[in-house]
Amino acid sequence: MTPAPAMVDISALRSAVAPHFGGAAMEFEPIRTGRFNAGYYLSGGPGEFVLRVAPPDDAGFLFYERRMMLQEPEVHQLVREETHVPVAEIVALDSSRRRLDRDFIIMRRLPGRSASELAPTRETLSRLHREVGRALAQIHRITRARHGYLGAHRPMKPQESWRKAFETMWNKLLVDCRRCGGYSREEAQLMSRALRRNLEIFDRPGPASLLHMDVWAQNILCDEDGRLTGLVDFDRALWGDPEIEFAVLDYCGLASPEFFAGYGRPRPDDPEARLRQVFYYLYEVQKYVVIERLRRRNPARADGYKRQAFTLLTRAVSMRG
Repeated sequence: MTPAPAMVDISALRSAVAPHFGGAAMEFEPIRTGRFNAGYYLSGGPGEFVLRVAPPDDAGFLFYERRMMLQEPEVHQLVREETHVPVAEIVALDSSRRRLDRDFIIMRRLPGRSASELAPTRETLSRLHREVGRALAQIHRITRARHGYLGAHRPMKPQESWRKAFETMWNKLLVDCRRCGGYSREEAQLMSRALRRNLEIFDRPGPASLLHMDVWAQNILCDEDGRLTGLVDFDRALWGDPEIEFAVLDYCGLASPEFFAGYGRPRPDDPEARLRQVFYYLYEVQKYVVIERLRRRNPARADGYKRQAFTLLTRAVSMRG
């Protein structure tokens, strides 16, 4: 099991959050299920809230993870204004580093519990997958003209096409794989050439959709009957092709028939879509080469993801003929 992030000194947190609650005393309860940010439930006179604290600056990040919390207020506002998806109201984002050496965000607590904490029946799981599908369909209808990671953390230059954005993202991830010692120069070049030879299949017309990119059981809130009560953790949000979101759902076991029934249209299944699916899944797998080496200090697991990545690459090559 992946260890949860280390909790931050409570006295420092009390001092940091106090100004955002007019000095009111708040009770802190650690959230034990997080894997990136440290999380706490806050309760007191002002109400019920969630506090999320970013990792320290030397934690070891993918290119798009550094200070990615900065984009959440804008994304939450968009989703709250333009959809019916239950997303928390953000009370404060503090990136000043004056009271704490990390960014932190405070939002109102949504009802329900993380789906990872439940033992759902087949019926409740089916209902939840449908509701997640309906929620993502609404989110994907929020669009912009530019593609890529467009948030205030600015990990890349916005691109005018999804093809160029994905090429940029892919090669930045390969740089991360090289820097952490996960790939040799020759291995990174092989991955880069493989995408370059297939770039035409990423010519996706139309505007970029808002993508959550981290929908898994931990980030889904629901009631005991499998009704969606919240989607959380939009810090990895991306603007682009919805099919790459489906690759994350593949990885997390959510790309079910029930999900697509809720989504309202079937998954594309033509030859180019199937090949894109392999590359999108590859993008998801390769990030763990970096995460396991830099954050989890587990090179053996990183090498396992690397082997999986090159197996997928072989599959992509064979599909191309």
